[in-house]
Amino acid sequence: MKIVTFGEIMLRLAPPGFQRFTQARTFEATYGGGEANVAVSLANYGEAVDFVTRLPKNELGDAAVSSLRGLGVGTNHVARGGERLGIYFLEAGAAQRASKVIYDRAGSSFATIQPGTMDWKSIFADADWFHWTGITPAVSQGAAEVCREAILVAREMGVTVSTDLNYRAKLWKWGKSASEVMSDLVSMCDVALGNEEDAEKVFGIHAPESDVTSGKVDADHYRYVCEKLAERFPSLKTISITLRGSLSASHNTWSGVLWVRPERSEPLGEQSRRAGFYVAPTYDILPIIDRVGGGDSFMGGLIYGLRKYPIDPQKALNFAAAAACLKHSIIGDFNAINVAEVETLMGGDASGRVSR
Repeated sequence: MKIVTFGEIMLRLAPPGFQRFTQARTFEATYGGGEANVAVSLANYGEAVDFVTRLPKNELGDAAVSSLRGLGVGTNHVARGGERLGIYFLEAGAAQRASKVIYDRAGSSFATIQPGTMDWKSIFADADWFHWTGITPAVSQGAAEVCREAILVAREMGVTVSTDLNYRAKLWKWGKSASEVMSDLVSMCDVALGNEEDAEKVFGIHAPESDVTSGKVDADHYRYVCEKLAERFPSLKTISITLRGSLSASHNTWSGVLWVRPERSEPLGEQSRRAGFYVAPTYDILPIIDRVGGGDSFMGGLIYGLRKYPIDPQKALNFAAAAACLKHSIIGDFNAINVAEVETLMGGDASGRVSR
């Protein structure tokens, strides 16, 4: 069975190295986007995965498809149409200077998608997992409606549905609030991921005594966030929060937590073994090469981990945290890391010694 992800892939244009936009005379071109990033991670781990999107029928659309195919991601359900490929510009931060993102995606092929474009029953025919993020419904009303179509069909067909809350204030401009739209969509999901601030910005759920700008993030404070999300959304069986302590743009700590709801259908022994609250090891990341896509690499690792280790939530979480830690050493949105490399870090080898 395969995994399906749905969202927008964009052309990423970034000044070389750590140049500022005002200094740049050239831009390095790659591709990326939340759900595409997750798909690439899963393909790297050997999973069968399809990425669903809408792209213009031109050479830039062809190049985006080729980039995914070359990394083992299925593209048979990519719709072609519309006028343009979405773009985002990235200025990489360093030390105390933060990174900056400028979006140029209004009117893109994906932003102008409309209900009925995708044959979701055909897309999910051989799938058992569907993933989307909060970026997709933020792009446009049409994208939000198509995302809802997908979730409804996935639930009807018994497909597990996961989401990354992924709040992007710069994108919610089409008339409805993130809370209004996401409340409906998340209520139909099985698995949810957020970062330290997503639950607060989308649903008003704030971790007590937390301050993400201080560089210190207490994992136990996020048990409260998970429990409140679980109360609000009874369909959620698994909730995870990534924990980033930002000491500077070049130096972060990284961890995550996982909350698992007991399932009545499970034998009592399995309930007691799986249900509960789990905390990943904390990684000290210095220097950061590229943090964009870090949350997506965690999500890709979590989906893989939950499928690979279904009765060991701690191992699933540890895989996700280690995969995302390694992403910070990779330039570009996509996490060019394999299972063996993640498992090496999970096993405690963080030395970075040359492998000969």
